[in-house]
Amino acid sequence: MVLAVVALLLTGCATAAASPHNAADVMFLQMLIPQNQQGIEIVRLASGRPLPASLKELAAAIEATQRTEVEDMRRWLREWNQPEAMDANPQAHAGHGGMKTASPDLVGALRTAPDSEFTRRFLDVLTGQQQGAVELAQAENGAGGGVNAQARDLARRVIESRTAEVKQLLNTKT
Repeated sequence: MVLAVVALLLTGCATAAASPHNAADVMFLQMLIPQNQQGIEIVRLASGRPLPASLKELAAAIEATQRTEVEDMRRWLREWNQPEAMDANPQAHAGHGGMKTASPDLVGALRTAPDSEFTRRFLDVLTGQQQGAVELAQAENGAGGGVNAQARDLARRVIESRTAEVKQLLNTKT
């Protein structure tokens, strides 16, 4: 299951972003980069913890996929002569429903959680974080969203893969 999700995610990641883009495409990438970076941070917390093997495998797959996505998004923004960093004004992100990252307090609590509570908290935090990526991607592909074929394809893949990951997380027994 996890390997199939990774294969799905990596398909098409290296395509060139030569087609036209709009402000929604730029905003999507600028918002998904920190969202993915936080996802990577969260799954890295699992490396030294006692988790079921299936969760460790999923965490490794998420890290690899999201790292590749970040590299692609940064490259596209450079090709478009757009900054990687998004507008610091929170109102600038209202069109995409605002930032979809997990609260820094939740991530901090996960970092310091005792092993006995880590799996449950990890599942909760990662599920919410991955669902945030789905919401960002839905805005990119929705009405008034992006026009860039590669960004829209990335959004489609994010919706499919993160939805599958959330289902897997929700079906994990603690």
